[in-house]
Amino acid sequence: MSGIHGLGLFAAEFIGEGRVVWESHPAVDIRLTAEQIAGLPDPCREQIRKYSYRERHTGLYVLCGDDARFFNHSPRPNCVDVFTAEGGDLTLAARDIEEGEEMTCDYALFDLDLVEGKYAIGGGPGGAHL
Repeated sequence: MSGIHGLGLFAAEFIGEGRVVWESHPAVDIRLTAEQIAGLPDPCREQIRKYSYRERHTGLYVLCGDDARFFNHSPRPNCVDVFTAEGGDLTLAARDIEEGEEMTCDYALFDLDLVEGKYAIGGGPGGAHL
């Protein structure tokens, strides 16, 4: 159980600094436009709002189909999110992470909705994503 936001993502083993801990994959992660989301039934839109983020580099909403949706935000995260030249999103260990430690990231590095003020950490429209 996360002390940050109820559910969280925790390291099952020691993770060394620089190791890739998540990578976007088109077979698992769905990218949607705002128009596509608007055409969905209310329960689907709510689920997407809760568990997606809007990529800073494309403006598309990404719904992670794996446990990455449980990364919680931290102003001092132990993971860092980067966009690769090949067009993929990666999450790397920003420092050594101990087994059992909650894995966190800074949503402002990848979520355009947060950057544009469409929600605030801990509340606001849509709540805290991921």
